[in-house]
Amino acid sequence: SVEVIIVLLQIRKQRLLKGLTQEELSRRSKISKSIIIGLENGKITVTTTKTLVRIAEALECSISKFFL
Repeated sequence: SVEVIIVLLQIRKQRLLKGLTQEELSRRSKISKSIIIGLENGKITVTTTKTLVRIAEALECSISKFFL
């Protein structure tokens, strides 16, 4: 859906704004690199709120940024 694509693009955008690699985000969030890659490229379109919260915390941003 369009909403899912927006969330995935926002995760990538926030990561790039912070100057982080996917590996660095993985390490900071304690989410596997394969999950980070899958979320960013759209191969993974279903995830838990807990995963999104951990990514947002690692990016030092509000989870609401993913839904803009």
